[in-house]
Amino acid sequence: MANVTTLNRWLFQQGRRYFPKATGDFSAVITHIALATKIISKHVAYAGLIDILGKAGHTNVSADDVAKLDEFANDFMKQMLSDLTMVCAMASEEDEEIQLTGEGRLTGQYMAAFDPLDGSSNIDANVTIGTIFSIRRRFKTGYECTWEDFLDDRSEIVAAGYTVYGSSTMLVLTTGQGVHGFTLDPEYGEFLLTQPIIKYPDQVKCLSINEANRRHWHPETTEFVDLVQLGTTERFAKTTSRYIGSLVADFHRNLLYGGIFLYPADKKAKQGKLRLLYECQPLAWISEMAGGGATNGLTRILDADVDRLHAKSGFIAGTLPEVILYEQLSKKYAESGGIDGPSGDGIHVGRGA
Repeated sequence: MANVTTLNRWLFQQGRRYFPKATGDFSAVITHIALATKIISKHVAYAGLIDILGKAGHTNVSADDVAKLDEFANDFMKQMLSDLTMVCAMASEEDEEIQLTGEGRLTGQYMAAFDPLDGSSNIDANVTIGTIFSIRRRFKTGYECTWEDFLDDRSEIVAAGYTVYGSSTMLVLTTGQGVHGFTLDPEYGEFLLTQPIIKYPDQVKCLSINEANRRHWHPETTEFVDLVQLGTTERFAKTTSRYIGSLVADFHRNLLYGGIFLYPADKKAKQGKLRLLYECQPLAWISEMAGGGATNGLTRILDADVDRLHAKSGFIAGTLPEVILYEQLSKKYAESGGIDGPSGDGIHVGRGA
């Protein structure tokens, strides 16, 4: 019989190996998030058969149209975490303010931040969508958590992951010891470890960027894309353009096949479009743990200042040499004073794992 490792078994093994004094609280948070994504996955699969497609008729804090599935996913993520004593608060891309939990609001050491349904504008077209999340350990307990705790540099990220709702449902997770992939077995209702170690391949197979925005790009983005598409180096000889328009789907494909994803700040979206707390930071940590990098153009994403819950950023993530190349081009144009692009204090790239 094949050796089967469920998510729960894997968490137990990781805890015993790396955190022998662990209480199980951390594992409980992850398993509850995993349970939420299982149920979201089921509703995504049934979206065309029940009244859950279409728009909800209002916008979220970032002025994006809210889909009915957005609301369901957001409510269910919060429901799964709200009564855990080890969780003090939750921050969602869909909500203007953080939500405090019940018993854990004073003493809970963990905070959860999430984009409950990334790519939701593509729901009605049956395009791959997903859930992105991170778990943070707050610096100090004993008081009601505030939004500043989520942004405090001392509140470290201890886990990040995403779930892809596609031809199969897959959970990609890091707790700081590499990146691991779990596939949902629909018969048993369990996430099974199917990709024990995920690292970026040493190739650049995919270039993912919305080329309809080319007229808004800063010079470093134009030069970078031209270098890739013209095959100016051996690394770009077999690169093809692949862009879905669903962040989690584009990122996931590039992680598995090798490539670079770009949604840079530009003349139209001067601060970028993606949310630092809910999208960029979790995916940046996954990228680094897989041997890649992530930057806003001039600053490593995980070093970038976050001054509000819904702060936005340019986001370039993927194979490390390409992240470095993009930063070098950004620095060149920034030093020449020719652009009003992203701000930073030098080149900061992923550390790898």
